[in-house]
Amino acid sequence: MDAGLAVARSPEVEEAIRRRAERFYEDRGRAPGHQVEDWLKAEAEVLREFELAQAPKPAFVMVRFEGAVYTGEYDAKRCDGYAPGEFREGAPVEVRFNAGNICLKRPNGKELEMRIVRKEIEK
Repeated sequence: MDAGLAVARSPEVEEAIRRRAERFYEDRGRAPGHQVEDWLKAEAEVLREFELAQAPKPAFVMVRFEGAVYTGEYDAKRCDGYAPGEFREGAPVEVRFNAGNICLKRPNGKELEMRIVRKEIEK
């Protein structure tokens, strides 16, 4: 194998690929001669699943501020432990804006920074 094509993988990923390839072998009735095909198919499926599991998980918070309602989007996987429900509806919260983002001061003193995806002026 060309060293430029080698990919470092965790033992967890390698084991998942091995189990999937083995399942393909079993499903085929243990017919020999398809090891490479089974491995490549298993590898593609498992890597796709791991990639999807690592993909951002968008979540949203709506904030009413100075006559407008802002919808902020954040990555639920990378939000420094923020959990929905930390902010109670109607409760005051410190807000600051930063280059297209809205930042809310959480009860624990940390900030939840979100990308503004919508601004609606209240009537």
